[in-house]
Amino acid sequence: MKANLRPVLLVARRALLALVVLLLGYGAAGLIGGAVPVNRAWRAPERGIEIWVESNGVHTGIVVPKVAAGVDWRSLARPEHLTDPRYALYDHLSFGWGERAFYLETPTWAEVKPATVLAAAFGSARTLVHVDHVPRPRPTGDARRVVVTEEQYRRLARVIAASVAPGAKHHRGYGPYDAFYDGTGKYSAFRTCNSWTGAALAAAGVRVGWWTPFPVTVMWWF
Repeated sequence: MKANLRPVLLVARRALLALVVLLLGYGAAGLIGGAVPVNRAWRAPERGIEIWVESNGVHTGIVVPKVAAGVDWRSLARPEHLTDPRYALYDHLSFGWGERAFYLETPTWAEVKPATVLAAAFGSARTLVHVDHVPRPRPTGDARRVVVTEEQYRRLARVIAASVAPGAKHHRGYGPYDAFYDGTGKYSAFRTCNSWTGAALAAAGVRVGWWTPFPVTVMWWF
């Protein structure tokens, strides 16, 4: 019996070792990619549009004013989409993008399930845009203030708007102040919710990492 088990155990050990090497390689690649800057020459203007880059430790997002530089988000993020429409009185919105199951099932690390993460990592076209109605953030370790020009902000807004599916349906959020909207694009280990944040900022012209798959690879730039 023991002799018969040896080949099985050997295969299992090799598979486990390969998985560990893969995860370590992915982590190292993510940290390296996040450390390589794009828009290296970018400098924040003295005056412009104030945005915020935020993280809850799992997902990152971008906080923007509801109305600024000719961009008005109120037609997308409507009061009736919220469990409590009174939160729509706040003057800022937080945008994030991600895989549907990963977003809905992992609001914090406590809810992270390996099966959910693994399924999302292999690729999913079921994506959502998460929108929170929030007051103007205060500078903290979880929210970093960034100033951009009006043109940079409009470029950022175009990326965010393109991430929302045309005629997107809204879905109930985590609480009374947020909602989810059907998204565009495919989620994978190479295009995560955090790399979406980095790519959106890069498209606007902001200095950020070349590839930012983890929250830390986004936040350490601000």
